[in-house]
Amino acid sequence: MGPAASDGRDGYIAFVESHQHRLLRAAYLVCGNRHQAEDLLQDALLKLALRWPSVRDGDPAAYVRSILYRDAVSWWRRRRREWLSAQPPERSTADRDGALRLALHDALGQLPPRQRAVLVLRYYEDLTEASTAEVLGVTVGTVKSQCHAALRRLREVAPDLGRDDGLANGMEVTR
Repeated sequence: MGPAASDGRDGYIAFVESHQHRLLRAAYLVCGNRHQAEDLLQDALLKLALRWPSVRDGDPAAYVRSILYRDAVSWWRRRRREWLSAQPPERSTADRDGALRLALHDALGQLPPRQRAVLVLRYYEDLTEASTAEVLGVTVGTVKSQCHAALRRLREVAPDLGRDDGLANGMEVTR
């Protein structure tokens, strides 16, 4: 293996080590199942490894996120069912934020997959409506309607989440 191949491999490994946790968290928020999130991330990182030389100088994290969300949507379309987890990966009720996160997780678990994906992309990943539409392969109108329906559903299933400081991780349910 030559020096250039070693540099590419080292860069890829450094990227995975520094971004793996955040990418896994995003995958988990989208699908609601730890095992599926791990599978999605593993597949996305494999696709990144195959394209690393052409992606590394751009924004590899955005490339992986796009793969994660598109693969998740493809998975949902093929299976036409929702994956729910009985327990979140981390159980922490020691503080108010932990309890808020658990309540948000439970409420997100009651949303259909596409609505959950739209909320994660818009509020967790902080993407614009246009960027969200591009990642999911839908129109901006679909993003708007899915976001509206998801927020309305969150207000129904967890009315306390919109009170006080809003939702965890910057999500805010407005009326």
